[in-house]
Amino acid sequence: MQPDTDARAAATPRKPPRDVRGFWRVLLAVVAPLPMLGMGLNYLFSPVDGGESFEATVAAYAAHEQAAGVLRWFALPFLVGLIPATFAVAWVARRGAPRLTTAGALLALLGDLAGFPLIRGGDDLAYLTVTRHFDVATMARIQNALEDDPVQLVASLLFIVGIVVGLLLLGLALWRSGAAPAWMGVLLAAGGFTHPFMPGHTASGIGLLVTAVGFAAASVALLRMRDDEFDLPPVRPGTRA
Repeated sequence: MQPDTDARAAATPRKPPRDVRGFWRVLLAVVAPLPMLGMGLNYLFSPVDGGESFEATVAAYAAHEQAAGVLRWFALPFLVGLIPATFAVAWVARRGAPRLTTAGALLALLGDLAGFPLIRGGDDLAYLTVTRHFDVATMARIQNALEDDPVQLVASLLFIVGIVVGLLLLGLALWRSGAAPAWMGVLLAAGGFTHPFMPGHTASGIGLLVTAVGFAAASVALLRMRDDEFDLPPVRPGTRA
């Protein structure tokens, strides 16, 4: 009896796996521009320019404490979403420009993965100093120690290379792939490459908003795709699509 039971079970067609390619395609399209959009607004409305001393940052946050607290939330999509946003661009461009995409994605993702867990930003320390009434001189020494930490120095270098060179290559890959409007790929390349050299927080914020438009190129391409263009359909192990 057992062989017959096994044969009947093998002959009974199994329900195919649920196809969720559309969910992932639309999710990546939605996420792609949000990190740079959020960080661009954070920079644009920041009460302090980048490169200011820790003490000056604390003073600016103390004078604009409510605004500084709100702006921290605008940075959240950048910290949470930049890796999937980078993946979205790479996924869109990979077929039309495989080598450029691979080089850009490797540099950009390496920078993200090194920077996010290892770089401890002075902005957060300054905000906590204001809101928790910590001693400014003590917190300034902690910030200086963090900036001199070799691990953080390496992570910062990798992060800058990822933003400047990685996004430059990904933007060029988007442009060459033809998967999205060429001008959007150019904006991604230009925005990432010029960001560290922008003078003042307003120019930096505008530059990041330009970069967000470049990331939206992936959104345009993903929303235009059919699911079969996005990925292979789901199959059960041991069966063919």
